[in-house]
Amino acid sequence: MTTAADVGDFAKRHGLTVAVAESLTGGNLAAALAAAPDSAQWFRGGVVAYSVTVKQSVLGVPDVPVVSETAALAMAEGVRALTDADIAAATTGVGGPGDQDGEPAGSVWCAVATRDTSWAVHRNFDGEPEQVLEQSVRCALEMLGESEKRFTG
Repeated sequence: MTTAADVGDFAKRHGLTVAVAESLTGGNLAAALAAAPDSAQWFRGGVVAYSVTVKQSVLGVPDVPVVSETAALAMAEGVRALTDADIAAATTGVGGPGDQDGEPAGSVWCAVATRDTSWAVHRNFDGEPEQVLEQSVRCALEMLGESEKRFTG
């Protein structure tokens, strides 16, 4: 399991900066990264874009369902460009307890964008809203950790 400290170690080893865009995680991913050792050296910050309007106007999300691959990728790419970070992660989804826009509770998209490429994964998490949120933060941290392979070949 990748931790925020692992992400920090990877960023420091490669001289990279990291940013985040969050919806359902409400700042928890940024808080985890900010609490990691030496985060001031590599963590640029983040945007909590809980409303559709903020996702669109600040992060450049097009007029699509916000719980989608397109939205997650746009969020990651938008915050990466906004902060001039080398790598950015994004989370968007349905924490629950009910459905949203036809998506069931626990439906989550996590995305990562670098200066060269971006990718996203979809997960269906079980549990109460706070459990979905925790699993979503872990998903984003895992994706950031896996992205090291893209920098090291």
